[in-house]
Order: sequence, then structure tokens, then C-alpha cells
Amino acid sequence: MHHRSVLFVCLGNICRSPMAEAIFIEQATAAGMLDKIDIDSCGTGSWHVGGSADPRTISACQRRGTPITHIARQVLVADFERYDLIVAMDHANARNLRALGCPEEKLRLMRGFDPEHAAAAGDLGLVPVVPDPYQEGDDEFDRVYSMLVPACRGLLDAMVKPA
Repeated sequence: MHHRSVLFVCLGNICRSPMAEAIFIEQATAAGMLDKIDIDSCGTGSWHVGGSADPRTISACQRRGTPITHIARQVLVADFERYDLIVAMDHANARNLRALGCPEEKLRLMRGFDPEHAAAAGDLGLVPVVPDPYQEGDDEFDRVYSMLVPACRGLLDAMVKPA
């Protein structure tokens, strides 16, 4: 398999995308693929740049033993060149990425990789979103974690199977 790269994107890069990144790193590590895939996350907005992940994101990961270390950053136009896949958490993130010039062929929605929703993956409008838990309580962060696990696993499977 040739080296692949993936960039997870949400709004502020403190809730959903760092959680997806942490889960994906954990899964890639378990599969012995970590050294073959370049993995990062970022946000379309700049509010949290340089800060760590939301404490509720960190707690949700820690409760499941998923290591997470994260410093928020904002998406760069150079990322569209650098990463093979740009994985947005919801439609607003995808629209923001398109507006910045993200090539359509690289843009995916996170839950389109969930085997349960794979049939919709060809039509981004039908793919369910990963909702932003920022205004919600711990339960919503746990719910987001549960949504991200199968989606990350589907993404990893898609990246490691021979083209």
C-alpha cells in the first residue's frame, strides 16, 4: 500500500475532529498501519488555534482508554495539496472547505465511511452528520465517540485495502 494521508475537519478543531483523529490513530496503531498513514485534524475556524481539545473530548477518549494529545489548528489551503482525503464532520464544514478551494474528489463526510451509511456515501447529501457536541453535555460527547468508532474503522479499511 502506498502512503496515504487523511485530515479530519470540524469547526473549531477541539471536539469532533480531534476525537476522530485520536480514534483513527488508535485503530491504525492496532492494525500496525500507523507508520503508513499521515493523520491530522484541523478546524475551519480560528477561535481555538494553539489550544488543546475540549476537556469533554479528552474525558470521552480517556474513559475508553483512547490516547489523545492535541493542539488545535486552522485549515490551510496547503492542506488540500498535502492530504489525500479531507474528511468533514458535517455539511457546514464541507461547504466551508469547498469555499476555501478543497477539491471535491478529496472531500468526504465522516459518517460516509460507517458501513451502516456506506450506501449513501456517493451522495454527500444523504450521509448523516457527526453533530457538534460543543453546546451539549458529556452524553453528547459519548454519543459522538460512538458514531466515530465505526466510521473510523470503515475509513481505515478503505485506506488499507489494495486499490
